[in-house]
Amino acid sequence: MDGHWVEEPNHRRGGESGVKLLPPLQPEQRPLYCKRQIGHLFRSWCHPFGLPTVLREQQALLITEELSGFVSLDQWYAEHAPKLDETSRKAVLRRLALVLQRLRRRRRQHGSLYSKHVYISLTAKVPEVALLDLEKSRIRLLRSKAINHDLSQLRRRRGDMPEADWSYLRECYHNPQLECQVDTDEA
Repeated sequence: MDGHWVEEPNHRRGGESGVKLLPPLQPEQRPLYCKRQIGHLFRSWCHPFGLPTVLREQQALLITEELSGFVSLDQWYAEHAPKLDETSRKAVLRRLALVLQRLRRRRRQHGSLYSKHVYISLTAKVPEVALLDLEKSRIRLLRSKAINHDLSQLRRRRGDMPEADWSYLRECYHNPQLECQVDTDEA
């Protein structure tokens, strides 16, 4: 199937990579997003002539359903967070911390955790968080390596997240009782 590019595809590493929005196959079906990599090469001392990046990542073709009712963390801060009270804003940050804790428990590193890859639900009664761009994720030997990498990336590329919210997110993330608190507070 062919669709239209969501954003201009990347032309680097000897190939092309990008995301296309595919039309629904049936009227009641939600649109699908398709991420494709064609001809991307990774070069290193061990592979000076290049190794297809698909061999390093978990997918060459990634299909996901449209996240209806979700907006990126960037858009959430720009348009929605300023209208919320502190309690509602903190509920979203607690949910994000919980998602990050779950990644850490599984020693999974997102690998590309930018605010544009974190999506917040605007329609659910309880805050929901979804992560995009998981094709770079991988399992690390040490949990600390995985989360330290992700948190440092998110801090650098957190967009308009105020310092107070960043501090609260880290505080929640480092709270081992968070899962119980989130489930009872927001159920």
